[in-house]
Amino acid sequence: MQTLLSILRTVLIAGYFLSAAIFTASAVERQPTEFFVSMDGNDNNPGTINKPFLTPEKARNAIRELKNNGNPPDTILVYFRKGDYVRSKTLKLILEDSGTSNFPVVWKAYQGERVRFIGGMKISGFKRVNNTEILNRLDKPACDNVLVTDLRAQGINDFGKFSSRGFGRPTTPSHGELIFNNLPMTLARWPNTGEWERITDFPRDSVKADGQGKKMGALSGGFFYSSDRPAKWKNTGNIWVYGYWAYDWANSYERVTELNPERHFLKTAAPYGNYGFVKNQRFCFLNILEELDQPGEWFLDRDSGLLYFWPPSAIESGEAIFSELEEPFLLLNNVSHVSFSGIEFEASRGNAIQIEVGEGNRIEGCMLRNIGNNAIIVNGGTNHGILSCDISDSGDCGVLLTGGDRKTLTSCGHFVENCHFQRQGRWTKCYVPAISMSGVGMRASHNLIHDHPHAAILFTGNEMMIEYNDIHHTAMETGDVGAIYTGRDYTYRGNSIRYNYIHETGGVRGSKGIYMDDCVSGTEVYGNIFYKVHWGMFIGGGRDHLVENNLFVDCHLAVRADGRGVDPKPMWQNMVNNMMRESLKEVPANLYRERYPAIKTLDRYYGKPGDKPITGKDFKGIPPEGNVIVTNVCFGPWKEITEFADEKIFDIRNNYITDDLNKVGTPETGFIIPSGSPVWATGFKPIPFSEIGLYSDHYRKLNIK
Repeated sequence: MQTLLSILRTVLIAGYFLSAAIFTASAVERQPTEFFVSMDGNDNNPGTINKPFLTPEKARNAIRELKNNGNPPDTILVYFRKGDYVRSKTLKLILEDSGTSNFPVVWKAYQGERVRFIGGMKISGFKRVNNTEILNRLDKPACDNVLVTDLRAQGINDFGKFSSRGFGRPTTPSHGELIFNNLPMTLARWPNTGEWERITDFPRDSVKADGQGKKMGALSGGFFYSSDRPAKWKNTGNIWVYGYWAYDWANSYERVTELNPERHFLKTAAPYGNYGFVKNQRFCFLNILEELDQPGEWFLDRDSGLLYFWPPSAIESGEAIFSELEEPFLLLNNVSHVSFSGIEFEASRGNAIQIEVGEGNRIEGCMLRNIGNNAIIVNGGTNHGILSCDISDSGDCGVLLTGGDRKTLTSCGHFVENCHFQRQGRWTKCYVPAISMSGVGMRASHNLIHDHPHAAILFTGNEMMIEYNDIHHTAMETGDVGAIYTGRDYTYRGNSIRYNYIHETGGVRGSKGIYMDDCVSGTEVYGNIFYKVHWGMFIGGGRDHLVENNLFVDCHLAVRADGRGVDPKPMWQNMVNNMMRESLKEVPANLYRERYPAIKTLDRYYGKPGDKPITGKDFKGIPPEGNVIVTNVCFGPWKEITEFADEKIFDIRNNYITDDLNKVGTPETGFIIPSGSPVWATGFKPIPFSEIGLYSDHYRKLNIK
C-alpha cells in the first residue's frame, strides 16, 4: 500500500508541474495589448507607438471595440507620451471599461515621460500697470511690482464664482485660481497671511446664548471691527470675509453685504456662517484690489477680465495657469481592476479623481496638486488603493475614502499607502484632512503628512488601521483638534493606531496628537512616538481605550483624560443621552456586542437592548470606564485626569516617567532607548522608528523625511 501511495503521489506531483509549465509557457507567450496617446496624435490613427491617438477617449473606445468583438484581450496598456493634456471634460470609465484581477487595464505615462493633465489655461501677456486710476489704488511698492494681463483676450470668460464654503457647508467647486510655478497664489487679502483682524463687538439687539453660558452675536446682525483700513477701499461690491466666527474649529467664507467704515461695522449674506459672532475671534477680508500688497498675491477684476498679479519671482521664471475645470479629471463609475500611474493632475476647480463603487482600482505614483476641492474620492466598492502618490495644495481633503458596511461589519479593504501629503484644506480648512476614512476596514500606512491647518487623519467607523505614518506641523491654523481624530460614537470600535510618529504640531491654544473626542470609545493606541506635541494622547470622556507602549518626549502633557460624559451641563448630557444613544441603536446590537464585548458595559447606563431605557432623572451620564494606560514611557509632564473623571476607574500601571532625555532619545538618535535603561523592566517593547514614513518603491525612489 505504501508503494502504491508513493507512485500515486509521484504521478500527481508530475502532473502538477506539467500543468504549471504549460500555464507558464502560455503566460509568457501572451503579450499585453498596447495603445498610445500623444499630443501629436490623431484619433483616426490606429493607436500604435508610431501612429498614436490624440485623446484618451479614443483609447477608451478602442478598448471597448476590442472587447465587443468577442475576443477580449489580456492585460491592456494605454501609454501617454509626454506633454500637457489640457482637459475641459471628464474622462469617464464605466463597467465595460474594466479589467480583471489577472488582466487589468493600465493607463500610464510611457517610460517615465512627464505627462500632465491640466484643468486650466496657461496664461501670458503680463505687463506693467499703466492705468493711473488703478495705480492710485495700490500702495507704492505694489505699483512698482504688480503686473496685469487680460484673461478675456486669451479666451477665458468663465472665472468661476466665490461660494460660502467651510465648516458644515456643502462642497462646491472653487472659483478660478491663479497658479504660478506649481503653487497656488494668494487672493489679495487684509490682513496678510498669518495675521488677523478681530471681532470687537456685535449689536446689542442681536445677542444670543451659545448653550454653554457664552454670549455671542446673531449671524444676521453683523459685527464690529476696529481697523480704519476698509475706509481706503474704493470698490466693495464683491468683498468676502473669512473667519473663525465663534470657535477655532468652525470657519467659513461669507459675502459682505454691508460695509460701513465709519461705524466699523459689517454684515454678511444669508445663509450666514456658523453659530454666531464672538468677541475677539479671528477673521480677514478677501478679494480687494487695494490689498494686493505682497509678492504672491493677485486680484481679478471680473468686469474687465483683467488679472493683477505681484509675482513672487520674475514672471518669465515660471508658468502661470488659471484653473477652469469644475468636474473631475477622471471618473471611474462601477469600474474594476483599472489603474492610473505616473500621471500629474493639476489646476482644477473641482475634485481631481473620483472612484464610485467597483473593485480593485489603483491610483499609483501620480502627482495631484493645486486642486480646488478633494484630490481623490473613493466612494464605496472594495479594495481600491492609493499608492505612492504626491498630493499637495488641495482645497479640501487629500484622499476621502468611504466603504464597507457598518450594519454587517463587512470590510471594504481600501488603503492609502506611501503617499506624501502637504497643504491640504487650503480653502475649507476644518475637517478636511489629508486622509479621511469612513466605514469599515480601511488602512492608512507609511504616509508623510505635514503643513495642514487642521487634522491630518480623520476616521469614523470600525476596524481602521492607521500605522507607520509620519505626521508633523498639523493644526497650524485651528484649535481643539488632533493630528489623528475621531469622535462622538460608542460604536466606533476595533480601530488601531500604531507605530506613528506625531511631532511638532501647532494649534490655537494647542492641539492633540491623537484625539478621541466626545466619548468615542474602544481604540487601541500602541507603539506611537509623540514629540513636541501639546497634549499627546487625549481621551475626551470615552471608554475602553488601550494606550500602551507609546513614547512621549517633550510634550506639554503626555496623556489627558476627562469625564465629559457625566458633566451635568445640558450640552454634554444631551449629547450622551440623545445623540450617542441613538447612534448605539442604529447598529445591530447582537453583532456589535459579539464583536466588541465591552459595549455590554453600557447596559448599566442605557439598559439592555429590548429593555425599557434608562432616562430622565435616573440617567446620570456615562463615566470614562475601561481605559487602560499601561507600559508607556514619558519624558516631560505625564498625565492629567480631570473634569468629572475619577482616576481610580482608570487602569494606569507600569509606566516609566523620567527627566533624563538620554533615557528616551531624540529624533537625531532615532529615539533609541539604551539597552541598560530601566525602561525595559516595565515590559516596554522597541518601536520601529526607522520604518515609519515613506519608503522607496517602483514609484518613489527616495525615502523623504
